[in-house]
Amino acid sequence: MKLAHDKQRPVQFIFAGKAHPRDDEGKRFIQQIIHLSKQGELVGSVVFVENYDVHIARQMVSGCDVWLNNPRRPLEASGTSGMKAGCNGCLNFSILDGWWREGYDGTNGFAIGGDSNPNNVEEQDRVDSANLYQTLTEQIVPMFFDRDKQGIPRQWIQRIRRAMVTLVPQFTTDRMVKEYTRKYYLTK
Repeated sequence: MKLAHDKQRPVQFIFAGKAHPRDDEGKRFIQQIIHLSKQGELVGSVVFVENYDVHIARQMVSGCDVWLNNPRRPLEASGTSGMKAGCNGCLNFSILDGWWREGYDGTNGFAIGGDSNPNNVEEQDRVDSANLYQTLTEQIVPMFFDRDKQGIPRQWIQRIRRAMVTLVPQFTTDRMVKEYTRKYYLTK
């Protein structure tokens, strides 16, 4: 998700990605996003970038204000896209699963709801959807557009700095290799 300042479209959602070849539900979801992106008032506010690859990911990560990640718990693989976004001054907005459950401290990004996991998938989707919308409208958008006299979003920048201090040094390949070596390889 990317927030862009434009009086007519203050929030812009940019989607990119690919569904697994056997993920028919994921493919249908992408088709819905593409369809929505072409509907009247959503044109320009909802965008789907096709042919997602490393180059597109690099561009998105480096130019993004908020990185939305909303997997179904407990299916988050690792969250490397969010880790890359954080290195570029982008704030994460995610389900508390995978790396974000470990890294989020309430001051270094945004969480979609609490750390609950209802057994019913439909109920989880409903709760996550409501929490996503509430956090977006009550925290993220107001904080992003709250500017001082010089036009600087001080609270937003404070949160970016906090994210870079608390997340970037902790979530690195170097740390991961050392931890895996210590926990899994040297114990054998």
